[in-house]
Amino acid sequence: MGIPREGELLRIFIGENNKYHGRPLYEWIVLQAKQMGLAGATVLRGMMGFGANSRIHTSKILRLSEDLPIIIEIVDTHEKLTQFLANIDKAICEGLATLEKADVQFYRCSK
Repeated sequence: MGIPREGELLRIFIGENNKYHGRPLYEWIVLQAKQMGLAGATVLRGMMGFGANSRIHTSKILRLSEDLPIIIEIVDTHEKLTQFLANIDKAICEGLATLEKADVQFYRCSK
């Protein structure tokens, strides 16, 4: 499996506490990406951030550290990513998704 050199990067910004059918939303999104045959997905946990509601989430204050920012990054083709977004849209009640061009240098796996 390969990715064309002119790919796209999808970033989905959600909260760590967001759920879908009782499971962490970020976990469900990654499993959906795998099921749809996307090239790969990475979940990053942020140390601090805020979103549309302007509420600060930080790991510095214990009571605010329960809902840290989560970023899911996926690189693939524009067509696959827009189809993927259409399939997961219903599960994301709050958050942000962005698409940007990605100049893919290589995509390798060990055999």
